[in-house]
Amino acid sequence: MENTITSSTSSPKGRGVNFSTPRGFGSKFKTKCKETFFPDDPFKPISQEPNRLIKTKKLLEYFVPIFEWLPKYDMQKLKYDVLAGITITSLAVPQGISYAKLASIPPIIGLYSSFVPPFVYAVFGSSNNLAVGTVAACSLLIAETFGEEMSKNEPELYLHLIFTATLITGLFQFAMGFLRLGILVDFLSHSTITGFMGGTAIIILLQQLKGIFGLVHFTHKTDVVSVLHSILDNRAEFKWQSTLAGVCFLVFLQSTRYIKQKYPKLFWVSAMGPMVVVVVGCVVAYLVKGTAHGIATVGPLKKGLNPPSIQLLNFDSKYLGMVFKAGIVTGLIALAEGIAIGRSFAVMKNEQTDGNKEMIAFGLMNVIGSFTSCYLTTGPFSKTAVNYNAGTKTPMSNVVMGVCMMLILLFLAPLFSYTPLVGLSAIIMSAMLGLINYEEMYHLFKVDKFDFLVCMSAFFGVSFLSMDYGLIISVGFSIVRALLYVARPSTCKLGRIPNSVMFRDIEQYPASEEMLGYIILQLGSPVFFANSTYVRERILRWIRDEPEAIEFLLLDLSGVSTIDMTGMETLLEVQRILGSKSIKMVIINPRFEVLEKMMLAHFVDKIGKEYMFLSIDDAVQACRFNLTTTKPEP
Repeated sequence: MENTITSSTSSPKGRGVNFSTPRGFGSKFKTKCKETFFPDDPFKPISQEPNRLIKTKKLLEYFVPIFEWLPKYDMQKLKYDVLAGITITSLAVPQGISYAKLASIPPIIGLYSSFVPPFVYAVFGSSNNLAVGTVAACSLLIAETFGEEMSKNEPELYLHLIFTATLITGLFQFAMGFLRLGILVDFLSHSTITGFMGGTAIIILLQQLKGIFGLVHFTHKTDVVSVLHSILDNRAEFKWQSTLAGVCFLVFLQSTRYIKQKYPKLFWVSAMGPMVVVVVGCVVAYLVKGTAHGIATVGPLKKGLNPPSIQLLNFDSKYLGMVFKAGIVTGLIALAEGIAIGRSFAVMKNEQTDGNKEMIAFGLMNVIGSFTSCYLTTGPFSKTAVNYNAGTKTPMSNVVMGVCMMLILLFLAPLFSYTPLVGLSAIIMSAMLGLINYEEMYHLFKVDKFDFLVCMSAFFGVSFLSMDYGLIISVGFSIVRALLYVARPSTCKLGRIPNSVMFRDIEQYPASEEMLGYIILQLGSPVFFANSTYVRERILRWIRDEPEAIEFLLLDLSGVSTIDMTGMETLLEVQRILGSKSIKMVIINPRFEVLEKMMLAHFVDKIGKEYMFLSIDDAVQACRFNLTTTKPEP
């Protein structure tokens, strides 16, 4: 006589599996899109507001965040924001000039890039802590993409292409935010960013040796081997005056960083350090006529605000490939860095930032910047850390920085023309030393070896190949890891915790009890074409490895978020294989979407509703009842 299980055996009314009519395609598609693009459901509070005027006000506040915080602004917050804004300006000037040098563009462009973008971010940005500006990694990547030959031989064309790439970056970032495609940035994992920033820091550090040693000739390549080879080949050009000044500046800057770490309240000492280097360097270079002694300076910086650059944008098909490559790659890196940094500091204040709003703000920042002689800007770590430590309360600190930069551009810019290049090299080197996060790399090694591999692939790929290859290799490893998670999903055997109705992994909880006659397996991922063969083989191996005879297989599908036709056919195949061995298969707690597909595919009819249960305990009780009241066929 064939054994039969009935849900009613142990499932009181209302506790059985809900075999309701599956939802229509439109309803499911709407739900899926909402969960994909609007996981935080931002418009729900707005839609529930009955007053149309208030609803419009909230909608405006959502899309333009300044309308949310500005009406609540007061003088108490202004005091903190003014202090923070002035402090980050002292960092923005030397960094702007330094990173412009890194991108092989006129230094004044670096100052322009710290004037217009902060105003745009203050209107559309969602972070109270982020301070916007240029960053070293993207500056170097831009220069590497277009090549040093072009920057030297065709400087005007080179600058025009950078403005165009900035526009592409802005449009790309804005589109991602508008379409809520922040999921793409997630492929740049924490491990990838850590390794990428560390590798970038290494090559930037080595490149600054050109300024420290006062070299005239230098390689156009960025990898470690080429840079070291170039330094050794041109060692006859070393200038001791430049080297001595560079070492002094570097020791001073590192001392200020040490003071900040030792006494956090003296953070302003480190923040003012780069400006002190620039001022002292300018005074010394002017008094001793540094250029006559082998100490090169920035050169003329003209007064005035950002001139328009929209007429300079170049869409020549000959250069369009490079422009798009530079725009999109740097745009992704800038997004990942800016959003990650904004979120990190927001967590410290128990605040939240909206990644999609940040993308839109960065996008508008770069679009408008490309029209006003700015190059790529985002949220750099060093400037944001200073802004946070200075006690910023709102994005108004960016407005204060913008106003200060305006005054500098109008009245003080020519004074910085005497800034020695060796001083800028020291500033960059000091900043880069803080980007090599040895502790985090070691932490990754201890916690997750594959994460460490991803990190190291980015680190060594950037250092010894190139920035884009290093990034591609690291992202490739991350995708391989994601595919391995998908193709080889976790499964475990469950046992009952003594004196309870809880069932847990027997490997994790060795004291859990196994009961003779059946085996409980839990699947922990979607079951579909990519992993269905593995799921089948793993289930059959669990059965084969059981020392005692098995009569029932209980499959807990509570962790299976979705299933496709291949997955369902695989489970039916498992049922047929087990049926030939007189083993019954029971399905436990399929999730809503999974159960809908099973009903539409008539999987439920083939398995039988009596073999589907709401909980493991219900299924166990039903199996136990059948084991004690029925006998197998003779």
